[in-house]
Amino acid sequence: MSAPLFPLGQIVATPGALDAARYPGQLLEILARHVTGDWGCVCAEDAATNTEALQAGLRILSAYAIDPAKPCAGHGDNCLWIITEADRAVTTILLPEEY
Repeated sequence: MSAPLFPLGQIVATPGALDAARYPGQLLEILARHVTGDWGCVCAEDAATNTEALQAGLRILSAYAIDPAKPCAGHGDNCLWIITEADRAVTTILLPEEY
C-alpha cells in the first residue's frame, strides 16, 4: 500500500453507508484507496480537482462501487462517496443521496 497523502481526521460513516457495505472490511478498503490518491470512479475533472486539492488544502471527494462487479458512474446507485473536508478534520463515508 502507498503512503497516505493527507490526514483523514475523524472518520465517520452514515447509517446508509454502513448498511450498503457488501462485506466486512469494504469501507476500510475504500478508505485506504481514498487516502492514497485512488479516487475511484470519479470523472477526470473531479480527479484533477482532487489532485489540486492536495496542494491547496481543499475538500477531496472519491467515489467507489458498492458492488465492484457492477458499473459505478461516481453518483447514483451502486456508489459510495468519501469526503475529506478542507481542514482535514473529518472524513465522511456516505451514499450520494445522503449528501
